[in-house]
Amino acid sequence: MTLVALSLGSNSDPEHYLIAGLNALQAKFGALQISSVFESKPVGFTGANFLNLAVVIDTTDTLEELARYLKRLEDEHGRIRCEPRFSGRTLDIDILTYGDLCGIHAGIVLPREEVIENAHVLCPLAQLCGDWLHAPSGRTYAQLWDAYDKSRQPLWPVNFEWRGRQISARMTP
Repeated sequence: MTLVALSLGSNSDPEHYLIAGLNALQAKFGALQISSVFESKPVGFTGANFLNLAVVIDTTDTLEELARYLKRLEDEHGRIRCEPRFSGRTLDIDILTYGDLCGIHAGIVLPREEVIENAHVLCPLAQLCGDWLHAPSGRTYAQLWDAYDKSRQPLWPVNFEWRGRQISARMTP
């Protein structure tokens, strides 16, 4: 079994698509570890805000099998692949880490480079896997989040329920 960290995001009916993504992941992989859900402005384009979270699964799938499954899952939930890279998404699922792999494997850079670039990826990952090591930097994800300039890309937790369980709650001032 391999522990894998995923990033899920949506800015098109995001609650619906994130719930659908979580349901599908649980049906295939069983128990999920889930971060809080965070809202943030889109990066690289103007559009509706995104909801993002991180999920950890345990799988026997190879990296290639997992990547194919996730692309199929995105497509089944309305993902349009001819859109520009920076555009809205119904469901976006990225492999952030796959076990201890580091470097390019099956055409996938691991850990995913945007982990250290974008708050909407790093914050939920640090919340869920803070003690995991980001091998390229030699620092944990919690350390990377602590050092991240949070003014670059503000994000905030939102109320989110899945299967009758509150995953996250909006912060009160």
